This record gives sequence, C-alpha cells and structure tokens, in this order.
Amino acid sequence: MNVSTPAVIVDLDITERNIQRMAEVVRSAGIRHRPHIKSHKSVYFARKQLEAGCTGITCAKLGEAEVMAEAGFDDILIAFPIIGEDKQERLFRLARQIKVTCVADSMEGAVSVSRVGERLGSRIPLCIEVDGGIGRCGRQPGQDTLEFAKQIHSLPGIEVVGVLSYAGQIYGESSKESIRAMAKSEALLLKQSADMIREAGIDLTVVSGGSSLSSKFAQDLDGVTEVRAGNYLFHDVGQLSMGMVTVDDCALRVVTTVVSVPAPGRAIIDAGSKTLTTDMMPFSKGYGYIIEQPEIEIFKLNEEHGFLRYDPSLSLQIGQQLTIIPNHACVIPNLCDEVLGVRAGKVVERIKIDARGKSS
Repeated sequence: MNVSTPAVIVDLDITERNIQRMAEVVRSAGIRHRPHIKSHKSVYFARKQLEAGCTGITCAKLGEAEVMAEAGFDDILIAFPIIGEDKQERLFRLARQIKVTCVADSMEGAVSVSRVGERLGSRIPLCIEVDGGIGRCGRQPGQDTLEFAKQIHSLPGIEVVGVLSYAGQIYGESSKESIRAMAKSEALLLKQSADMIREAGIDLTVVSGGSSLSSKFAQDLDGVTEVRAGNYLFHDVGQLSMGMVTVDDCALRVVTTVVSVPAPGRAIIDAGSKTLTTDMMPFSKGYGYIIEQPEIEIFKLNEEHGFLRYDPSLSLQIGQQLTIIPNHACVIPNLCDEVLGVRAGKVVERIKIDARGKSS
C-alpha cells in the first residue's frame, strides 16, 4: 500500500460488515444499540452506525457530545458523571439543543444534573450507574442501588429512567463459554437492580449494558433493553487473542516501515507510542499483531520508535512495510487527525477524527 508511514488505515468493507453483524445480533434479540463513539470519535463512523439502525449514540465526555450534536446527532447518552459548575453550564447549553441522557452514582452528581434541569424547566433523563464488577464508577448492585434511586427520585430537575453498567472484567475471560457466562451475569445484576427499583414505584424504561464482547451474546442478555458496544466496528488484538474474531474481522490497522535493522533478530519501525497504544493484552505478547509475520514481537515502544525482536533466521529489510493490528483499537483514533479509509487495498476516503482530544 502506497501510504506515508506510520499511517492508520481502516478497511471500510470490514467495518461495514462488523456494523451490520452487530445490528443483526441485537435486532434479533429485541435490544436497542446505542454505540459508544469513543472507539472512533468520528462523525463519519457514527453516521454509519445510525444508518444500520442504532438508536442514538453514547459519548464518554461532554466534549464528544458537543461535537456530535453540532454534526446533527440529537439523542446522546453521556456515560460519565457531570461534576463541576463548568460542566453544568456546558450541559445546559447542550440540553437546550438535543435530548441528553446523563448518569450518576452520587448525590453530588445527581444534584449537578438536576440543577441543569431546573434551569431548563424540564427533567433531564438520568440513569443510575451500577458497578459492573470493575470497581470503577457505580453503586453496588441491589439494595445500594435501590436506596440511591429513592434518594434522588424526588430531585426536581431529573427523571430517573434506568440503570447502566459496564462489566469490563469480561476482557479477562479466556473462552467463549466464560464470556457468555459473564455477559449473563452482568445482565442478571442489572435486571435485579432494575426490578427492585420498579417494585419501589419508580418506572424504569432503560436497562443499559453490554460491551463489544457481551453484546455478541445479546440473546442471553435477559432484561437488558440497550447495549453500548463500541470497539466492535474495528476489533483488535484484545478480541483476536481470545479467539472471538479473526484477522479478517480487524478493520483498524497501522501501516509502518522498517527504518533500521541494527542486529540479527532486531529491527526498528517508525510507529511508537504516539501511533500505537501502550495498552497490553492478557492473552498476547507485545504491542500489536504483525499481520505479515505474526511471530515477530513488538516488545518495546518509545515515542517514535517501535522495537521488534524475532528469530534471526527471519529477514526484515529497511524500507519494508508491515501492517499491525493494535492491541486496543479504541485508543488509536484519538492519536490521529484523520484515518485513511481503504477498500481492496486502495485509499478511498480521508476520514476526520472530529472529536479527537475532546476529553473534558
């Protein structure tokens, strides 16, 4: 491929196939899909997802939501607590334009959103975040979530509409059977919490869960009304090393050039930590999967350099291009102003990463 390296490319045929597959899986289960756009941060890809039947989008931060609203998206879930007066002011401006759903796991967070709703003169939909098991944000499932729902239900500027979780520990499972079991477990905890809240007289319509892994088992997500898969449109070494996808399912890739061969069994490429992610995966070695020669390990990254090691019987030439599937595809677009859309090995689109750097 004749591109200046390092280059981030996205095979558009693979991406569109991944989007359609997930759309069919969740549709057959009767579940809505509200994809997480932090995986691509791009208006182009978000529109592709909505064209496939997704119902609104999920953003990690207000900055992403502001960019997407400006581009015409009018139903956005912000899956991050709104804390601070500056965030309240930005939420106020955003909620005057479009439908925004927020999350909270603290009285401070709920009050923050409620104050915005009071200024608007209407209640902002709010989901209670439930800890899916990774100990990040969220109330504990069951009684703790119920008591919190009771505490915030009467706040004047919000309407408690659902519960939401992310069970990220699923990426530590090593078999399809254990992944399916984890997906069922996440759904059960969410459903139990939602049922307890409903029995207390608070009508919930949203039970939101599902990562790109668990969403593949949408038929087993009993009680879940929507999933928020994001990584699924690209895939990466995370799922490849677990046997959940093949190389042909991995749409986002980094094309790099060998720039030095300092010794037998060692080489340097022009993709370092500013191109590839430093995230490691539990079931693979190194910082990515080299498609042409998977036995080569990317064992170290500097900012601009990638360090390769391999059996000295192999031969790499200076100027040779290699194609890498990154460990964690969701990190890569945020490192780029644009990615190159390719079909049949030819560049056909230059796709802007509209929400790059919008981390506040």
